[in-house]
Order: sequence, then structure tokens, then C-alpha cells
Amino acid sequence: MNFEFFIARRIIAAKDYKSSISAPIIKIAITAIALGIIMMLVSIATSLGLQRKIQEKISAFNGDIIISNQDTNFSGESQIPISIHQDFYPTFKTIDGIAHIQATASKGGVIRTATDFEGVVVKGVGADYNWQYFQEYLVEGRLPDFTGSINDEVLLSSYLATRLHLAVGDKMPTYFLNDQDASKSRPIGFTIVGLYNSGFQQFDEQFALADIKQIQRINKWDSDQIGNFEVFVEDFKDITRVNNLIYDETPSTLDTLSIRDKFASIFEWTDLFDFNTYLIIGIMILVAGINMITALLVLILERTQMIGILKAMGSDDWSVRKIFIYNAMYLIGVGLFWGNVIGLGLLLIQKYFKVIKLPQETYYVTEAPIYLDASYVILLNVGTFVLCALMLLIPTYIISKISPVKAIRFD
Repeated sequence: MNFEFFIARRIIAAKDYKSSISAPIIKIAITAIALGIIMMLVSIATSLGLQRKIQEKISAFNGDIIISNQDTNFSGESQIPISIHQDFYPTFKTIDGIAHIQATASKGGVIRTATDFEGVVVKGVGADYNWQYFQEYLVEGRLPDFTGSINDEVLLSSYLATRLHLAVGDKMPTYFLNDQDASKSRPIGFTIVGLYNSGFQQFDEQFALADIKQIQRINKWDSDQIGNFEVFVEDFKDITRVNNLIYDETPSTLDTLSIRDKFASIFEWTDLFDFNTYLIIGIMILVAGINMITALLVLILERTQMIGILKAMGSDDWSVRKIFIYNAMYLIGVGLFWGNVIGLGLLLIQKYFKVIKLPQETYYVTEAPIYLDASYVILLNVGTFVLCALMLLIPTYIISKISPVKAIRFD
């Protein structure tokens, strides 16, 4: 039986039916598998890439979770100070999943030059500030250094610098309203040491980063008073869970707000990417499976006489079905191989050469971001292979209905 099985597999092996009637249909099936995996890889990589880029940009300016005074309206300006002496600062000891916590304070002001003026929110940060994201967004100059005594260094967006005709090294006269007397203002001459461009105009046109000690001095706060705490989580998927735990652990005078809630409309929009991705994956697997079913049916009909001979020699239905299933699985493997080679190649080209550009005002990025991870590539390939292989059980059922006598006489 093993010899018969081997001969049968050789008869219908891929290299033996290149000139058969089923050859064009089999090539179409392989092409469908390859195109399907390419579309799925591109869909997942770009969807996850865009989601992560947008989330990173929002986190860069706000943290993942904001801890502020209960009476603060999260408008962007710190109005009621918080003591920096909290049980959870500088580290949360009772909650897992927190990567970093930093103290900040913000103050609205007006940048005024000889010819122009712009409103700005000066965000005060200190030695504990995480500059990871802004290092990536830095386009000119350097990042400020707030580890020592108070200084006048500021990091400004290239957007505001262009509008105000300012450059690295220039003085940036900024006026802040006096909380006790609205008719008076306090000017500070910041020195621009660096320019950033996050591509998120909503933030670029609003924020400048300066020493938190300057904000404390303007507001007449003590050195241990700040505006809020910004918390970064290790896994952004856990942000809701961590936010709830932080709320339970912090004093009743403090409130917490995650950026998913603060910028709900943006995250609702990015969440739609998941639905679109699942839809594309479902359609591609279905199309690939249908093409493989069609190819296998043609192959079975083309080898009807062989099926009859095998049955007449004593092979049972399942043994014959396995011959066709194994060969069809080989074809699926060929399609997956070429799909991965082409798909991953295209993604790597986009990742490193940024060929495809996107309108920044719509997508908050200038080029299509790519996120590649071996886990989802492997899962996608295994899932596609298994689902398509299971779908092959349907057409091979027709083999059990074939009569050996009629099959041998079939022409």
C-alpha cells in the first residue's frame, strides 16, 4: 500500500502536471494564496504601525495616564498644585505594568516677537522627564538639560519657529498672565536650544518644553509643588486596567485620566483599523481557500481513473483523500512562501526607505509607518495554512462517492 501511495503522489505531484489541464487553475490558486498573504501582511503591518505611531505621539505630550488634582479640568494648564511627596512617586510599588512616572506643570502664555505673536502652552519638565520620544522628533539643535539649577532653555516646535521666524539660539520672549492681577504679565526670555517636529500639528502648534522650575516661579509655587504626574505603562493594551488600579491607589484628592479617554475620538478612529484588518484577513483567507478548493476539484476530476484504480487495488477513501490533501497543502506552502518573500520585502522597503507618503493633516504621519513582529507573521502564516487545509476536506469528500468500476471507465 505504501508503494501504491508513493506512485499516486508522484503522478499528481506539482512537477508532473505542469502540462495538464489543471495547470493554469493550480497556478491561479498559488497566486491567490501569495496575493492573500501579501495583502494580510501589509494590512496588519501598516495598521499596527499607524496605531503605535499615533499612540506614541499622544503619549509623548501627555503620558499614558495623567494624575492631577480633582479640581483640575485637564485643559492643558496646571492651575492647582500637587505636592510631589506622594507614596507612588517616584515609583509605584503596589501596581505592576508601570514603566515610568514623571512630574510636570504647564502654563499658558504668548510668544511675542517684533513682528509676530503666538499663543503657547509652556510645559515645565524636570530631571525625571522621559525624552525618549522627543529624541526621535528632534530636527535641529539639542534637547534641553534640566538636571541642574533653573535655566531658560526651551524646546520649540519647528511649526511655531517657522511662524515666528525663530531659530535655534534665538531668544523667545514669552509673556504669562499674572494670576493675581490679569492686567499684568510676566515676561521670560527663553533661549531656543532645539526644534522638534512630531507631525501631530494639534500638539506642535501648542507646546513648548521648558524647565519646571520656571513654571513654579511664575505660579509662586514651592519647589515641591507640581501640576500633575504623567504615568507611562509597559504595555499600552493594559492602560485601562492600570488606570483603574492607579485611581484606587491614589488619594481621594487626586484624579486619573488615561489618554484613551482624553483623546477618545482619535483612539476610536484608530480602533476602526482593527475591524478593517480583520475584514481583509477574512476575505483573503476565504478567497484563497475557494481557489484551492476549485483547483483541488479540477485535480480530482482529472485523476478520476487513478482514484478508481487505487480503490480497486484496496485503498480506502481516506487514504486516497490524503494523497490529494497532502499535495494541495504543498501548493499552499508554495503560495505562502512567495507571499512572504514578496510581502515582507515590500514592507522592509517601506520601513527603511519610506517610499509611500501620507497626508500629515489626515493621518498625523508623513509616511506609512510599518510595524513588523515575528509573532504575528508566524501566527498569520500558520492560521492561513490551517484554515485553508481544513477547507480542503470539503472537495475531497467527493472521492468517497466515486465508484471504482465507473472511475476506471471514466474518460
